[in-house]
Amino acid sequence: MSDSLVKSPEYYMELALSQARLAQMYGEIPVGCVIVDELGHIVGQGCNMTITLSDPTAHAEVMALRDAGGRLKNYRLPNLSLYVTLEPCCMCSGAIIHSRIKHVYYGASDLKTGACGSMFNVLNDLRHNHHPEITGGILKDECAEVLKQFFKYRRKMNKLGMNYLKERELLRNLEKK
Repeated sequence: MSDSLVKSPEYYMELALSQARLAQMYGEIPVGCVIVDELGHIVGQGCNMTITLSDPTAHAEVMALRDAGGRLKNYRLPNLSLYVTLEPCCMCSGAIIHSRIKHVYYGASDLKTGACGSMFNVLNDLRHNHHPEITGGILKDECAEVLKQFFKYRRKMNKLGMNYLKERELLRNLEKK
């Protein structure tokens, strides 16, 4: 009997979508990420926390890489797969390269800041010393829909004259009481 728990890429992207929904609950842009070892175990997870942590580097991928590095007690994460709901940006792509992630799976393409080929080719650049495998479009419609609904809500609030960040802070303060 094998210890392998490996499931389909869609299964792990669903877990990343759960992280994206968690980010949304925090009032963050809903992007989520999970990191999986060769046996299918989740070794890292994260969601966008840039606003909550006042940290511009707290993207879902970086949070998941930090989590995996801490759990595995290593800054190198070879032979692991990263699943993220939105195509990684240049910053996250750099972190992915330095961590030595083996395979990157992403959901929706990011036509504005995507670094897997949509806007930039950071992960595909042959000048790097590490080249993860890349598979895009995993549950792309579901991943895109979460983002679309989030930004639709934010635009609606702006149209009503409500500042999204201020309203979010008010809700967070009420939750503390």
